[in-house]
Amino acid sequence: MPRFYVTTPIYYVNDKPHIGHTYTTIVADILARWHRLIGEDVFFLTGTDENSQKTVQAAHQKKEKDIQKYTDQMSSMWQMTWDSLGFSHNDFIRTTEERHKKGVIKLFEKIQKKGDIYKGKYKGFYCSGCEAFIKESDLARGKCPLHKTKPDFIEEENLFFKLTNYKDKLLDHIKKHPEFIQPETRRNEVVSYIETALEDVSISRPNKGWGIPLPQDPKQVFYVWFDALINYLTGIGYGQDETKFSKWWAKDCPIVHLMAKDIIKFHCVIWPAMLMSSGLKLPDVIFAHGFFTIDEEKISKSLGNVIDPIFLSQKYGIDPVRYFVLREIPFGQDGDFSTKKLEERYNGDLANDLGNLVSRTLTMIEKYFESKVPAAGRPTKEEIETLVSSTWKKAEQGLDKFQFDKVLVAIWQLIDFANTYIEKNKPWELAKKDEKKLAQVLYNLTESLRHIAWMIYAFMPETAEKILSQLNVLESERKLSFDQIKKWGGLKPGTKIKKGKPLFPRI
Repeated sequence: MPRFYVTTPIYYVNDKPHIGHTYTTIVADILARWHRLIGEDVFFLTGTDENSQKTVQAAHQKKEKDIQKYTDQMSSMWQMTWDSLGFSHNDFIRTTEERHKKGVIKLFEKIQKKGDIYKGKYKGFYCSGCEAFIKESDLARGKCPLHKTKPDFIEEENLFFKLTNYKDKLLDHIKKHPEFIQPETRRNEVVSYIETALEDVSISRPNKGWGIPLPQDPKQVFYVWFDALINYLTGIGYGQDETKFSKWWAKDCPIVHLMAKDIIKFHCVIWPAMLMSSGLKLPDVIFAHGFFTIDEEKISKSLGNVIDPIFLSQKYGIDPVRYFVLREIPFGQDGDFSTKKLEERYNGDLANDLGNLVSRTLTMIEKYFESKVPAAGRPTKEEIETLVSSTWKKAEQGLDKFQFDKVLVAIWQLIDFANTYIEKNKPWELAKKDEKKLAQVLYNLTESLRHIAWMIYAFMPETAEKILSQLNVLESERKLSFDQIKKWGGLKPGTKIKKGKPLFPRI
């Protein structure tokens, strides 16, 4: 069976999840659900990054002396949030787990054995917000360009990774595999960085009582980024379950990392070089999406505009939120989130277009055919059937290229066509003069709804399941292959539909 491995970054536990974190995880969930739908074995990994100084600072701010207790509470809160939002992840990795620590030490020892580790001194700037060493040339008026704060000037003796040894290999790999870093703007940034600014990187810090100690020198702990990146291996068994690891980190298993654009240097430069040094395969795709603003303002606790995804899902439902962020913002670009725009999409695209189509169609089946799907009895292929087929092709092509907004546009063109199809054929008039034609029209509409439900399944799983349940085909279709699902005629005449409540009550 074909396989597919998708990851989110692991998230800091110094605060609760907001809409930006949720966005990345929604996309990973969509990809996971889609690849399961098309018949692939999928592993979807997410988790929390707990070995940073941010964790220690946050615990102290909350007057919690037991750092481990604090991380346990915060990681549990992240897991509960993701579960409540219905994400279908296979595992949730924590960097304070023993399985992760074992994997970190194993990879470190492989890189060390290769001769790519040496002791050196770092003298320069360090941004605690980024948890990153930063060059003076990268500062904006003496401040971190991302956090707008002055970095600390530090001088430390640490272990370093010979990143510069991999300059040519990195450039060669990116040139041969243009799909490796997406979108293209991020790829160009990475190439420029490698060509002009690449230097060896520190992989350890002085031990201040938190983090994974180095095996040979417990006075040092692994630098948080070196530690955190390895979660993509430890989450699938590296250092613990080699059979599992060899299944998912394999040449014939596509590996996709998703993240925001602020961490591409770590993922697109340091991480691939670490894998090259250790002799492991590189990910197939590293996709860095843009940033959110909230009503055209940067997300900021000081501005009070951090949006809680739980609040959004309780007010609007998680499916409308999933639909909005993928329909409104082309994946890879920066975008703006506003509740006004969300409500406009909800009332327009979801309530008026999709919800109304489902309600009208099932009401007519109920009224004219005693709630049973009529036999089509059509002699020739109709335009709506052809459009369904072409929409499936657009969905497959778009999801393969991470063009989620284009896929949704194509699906909504089909929904618009179906609504127009009702107005054009006027079933209420056919009921008076042509029952055979009426049966054909209503079969076409209900069968189209079946296809639409499966097309939106990865994007809006709860809504898709409601539609399939109303069509009374949910359990039987779970066993069908993808080719069978997208074949016209899957809805059996005589099936008793179960019209439910409106999918999207208007706001």
